[in-house]
Amino acid sequence: MTRLAAGLTVVTVLCWAWIVPMARDMYGAMTGPSAWMMTMTWDATHVLLLWAMWAVMMAGMMLPSAWPLLRLYALAAERSPDRGTATLRAVAVGAGYLLVWMLFSVCATLLQRALSRTLLLTPMMEIATPRAAATLLLLAGVYQFTPLKAACLRLCRSPVSIVAHRWRAGAAGALRMGLEHGLYCLGCCWALMLLLFVGGVMNLAVIAVITAVVLIERLAPFGAQSSRATGALLVALGAWAWAFTR
Repeated sequence: MTRLAAGLTVVTVLCWAWIVPMARDMYGAMTGPSAWMMTMTWDATHVLLLWAMWAVMMAGMMLPSAWPLLRLYALAAERSPDRGTATLRAVAVGAGYLLVWMLFSVCATLLQRALSRTLLLTPMMEIATPRAAATLLLLAGVYQFTPLKAACLRLCRSPVSIVAHRWRAGAAGALRMGLEHGLYCLGCCWALMLLLFVGGVMNLAVIAVITAVVLIERLAPFGAQSSRATGALLVALGAWAWAFTR
């Protein structure tokens, strides 16, 4: 259990250790970690770097919220007949969870390139028009009230239910459990992640706020209520932006 917690902490810290300098350079001289973004030729290497940026950012933002499931799985695995591989199987759960977000990062990369090509995204990776930003705010806000959001959040907040009802033996089974949990988490958070385009994909304040919102929704006792409060705030901001901007 200690090794698992240490591993999760190290991975999270390493992700943020890459994100923070890149984000600071992005809004600074752009001669350091983010210099590769200033290119007019988006070849395979630059697209891969863009995907890596998204993937590391998603890992840093989302991995901490998976700790309750990883901890509970490890505790249950240590009581199973093949408890000698408990840590390895818990790592497989985490790998499955991260794989979902790595695939999401592929979609985010493609979306970013599409928005950039149509000039809907500025070189600073922000939505170029207030109306488009308002639309994303409204989309994210309305989604917070949907049955799909509620169902995914309920499962994300109940790792006990996942371990009790979706347990699968072996490392392959653990990987599949991680994938399933990751899909529920994606169902909770995909619309919130679109807000990165509103405030700036590498805007540290926006990244920190979205991370905090996700952690509160997933881990706080009042998480379900906070989800609706966030939705109401986003709808209000979106409506205001739509009404008073062109």
